Amino acid sequence: MNEIVQFIRGKEEEMVEMLKAIVEHETPSDHKELTDTLGSWIAEQFTRLTSGKTEIIPNDRYGNHIRAEWGEGEEQLLFLAHFDTVWPEGTIKEKPFRIEDGKAYGPGVFDMKGGIVQGLFAVHALQTLGKKLNKKVVFLFNSDEELGSPTSQTLIEEEAAKSTQVFVLEPAMSTEGALKTSRKGVGIFQMEVKGRPAHAGIDPEKGVSAIGEIANQISYLHSLTDLSIGTTVNVGTVSGGTTSNVIAATAVAEIDLRVKVKDEFDRVIPLIENLEPRDGRTHLSVKGGINRPPLERTKEVQSMFQKAKALAKQYLDIDLKEKETGGGSDGNFSARLAPTLDGLGAVGDGAHANHEHLIVREMTVRSALVALLLMEFGNEC
Repeated sequence: MNEIVQFIRGKEEEMVEMLKAIVEHETPSDHKELTDTLGSWIAEQFTRLTSGKTEIIPNDRYGNHIRAEWGEGEEQLLFLAHFDTVWPEGTIKEKPFRIEDGKAYGPGVFDMKGGIVQGLFAVHALQTLGKKLNKKVVFLFNSDEELGSPTSQTLIEEEAAKSTQVFVLEPAMSTEGALKTSRKGVGIFQMEVKGRPAHAGIDPEKGVSAIGEIANQISYLHSLTDLSIGTTVNVGTVSGGTTSNVIAATAVAEIDLRVKVKDEFDRVIPLIENLEPRDGRTHLSVKGGINRPPLERTKEVQSMFQKAKALAKQYLDIDLKEKETGGGSDGNFSARLAPTLDGLGAVGDGAHANHEHLIVREMTVRSALVALLLMEFGNEC
C-alpha cells in the first residue's frame, strides 16, 4: 500500500498539467459540441493512463457519455463522475486556470474536474505497479449531471445494479475534506392556481386572486419543514398576475422538497400533491415528483466510510471526517442499488461560485485514497 501512496505522491506535476487541460476544455451542460470534445478526450486519457477500454455512449439530447473499464472479474466496482459544469462558454477567458497560494482556480476545477483527474491517476498507479484486483473497475463519466442527469440516470442505475460498491468523485465537503455519507433526496413540484380577473379598483368583488391563494398555500407548505428530522419544504419562486390594477387570474409557485430518508417522501409528497384551495372559487393543480432519491447513511455506507477512515489514517496520516449534505448527486441514484460513498473528489471550496478552487497538495492525497479503496474493496471475496 505504501508503494501506491509514494507513486501517486510523485505525480503531482502531471496531475496539475492534466487538471489545467481538463479545465480549459469548457463544458457547459447544454453545449453538446464542447462536452463531446471533452468526453472523447477523457476516454483517450483513460486508455493512455490505464490501458483500459472505453466506450462512447451516444446521446442526441446532451453530450455523449463515457463508460470506461479496467481489470477483470465477474463483480465490479463503479466510479461516478460528471464532466459538465454550470459555467457558460467563454468563462475560461474571464476566469482562466491559475494556481495561487497553493490553490488551483478555474471553472469546474472543484466541481468536479479535479475529481476526474484524481480518479484516473488512482487507476494509473495500480496499472503501472502491476496491482491486480478480483473485480473489474468501471467508470461512468456523464455529461448532464448539473441538469439532473436526465439522459444518464438509467445508465447510472444499470451499472450500480451490477456493482458491489459505488464511489462518487464529487468534491469533498469544503476544505475540511469530509466524505459524504448522506445526501438528501430532492422533490421538485410546480403549483398552479387559476382565479378570476377583474379591475382592482372598479369591481374587485368580481375577481378572485390567484396570487392570494398562492400566498395562503405558501404558509402551509413552509409549515411542513421539520429541521429536527432534516425535512425542508421551500417555495423558491412565485410568478403571476399582469399589472397592479388587475386581480391576478393565474399564479405559479415552484416548490423544493428535501428529505433524509425515503419514508419522509412517502409522508410529505401526498401532502403536497393533494393540496386543496383555501378559496373554493380558485382551481389548484400540482405536478412534479422525486428528482433524486436520498442517499441514506445505511450500515453498509457506514462500513465503507470506516474502512476509508482506517486506510486514510494508516497510510496517509489524515483523520478523515464524514458529513451529510442537502445537495444531490448521481450517488443519490446509485444508493438504492448498491452501497455508495460520496465526496471522494477534490478538496477545496466554491462549487458554482466565483471563488471555486481546489487545494493542489490534496490532489495526490485524495487520489491515493481512491487507489487504496480500490485495493481494499477490489480484493474482497
